[in-house]
Amino acid sequence: MTSFLRSAALAAGLILALAAGPAQSASRDLAAEEANRELVIVFYNRFFNDHDIGAADVVADDYIQHNPRLPDGKDTLVSFFTGFFKDNPRWRERIVRSGTDGDLVFLQVHATNGPDDRGQAIMEIFRVKDGKIVEHWDVVQGVPETAANANTMF
Repeated sequence: MTSFLRSAALAAGLILALAAGPAQSASRDLAAEEANRELVIVFYNRFFNDHDIGAADVVADDYIQHNPRLPDGKDTLVSFFTGFFKDNPRWRERIVRSGTDGDLVFLQVHATNGPDDRGQAIMEIFRVKDGKIVEHWDVVQGVPETAANANTMF
């Protein structure tokens, strides 16, 4: 029975440790993460919904881009979207959810080009350093007409 109790105690300790999450979470600066989340959300709404290119003032000049369609750099980002917004004036990107982990900000977005467009589901990841957006990743998926379930993508 002693062996059983020892095993049970070890199992309970493991469950508690897993429930607490990774050890690094204790050192997270949630206030800084929230400031980064707010910075990205304000940038995102101004840039992608208001088509305010000036919102890119929070993007670092040496911005690292992981989207294969765009080169690195803030100037390239601004140049590309200046033309894109001119050609797509009804383009909007509704933030559905957001979250943070350290210096990363995550957005789940529904992008559309007018009310009749089913649009795209986008997962955005931004890295923020010293109050500037310094790096970006995204995954883009079209919203299909039909789905194998009724859960929606959002």
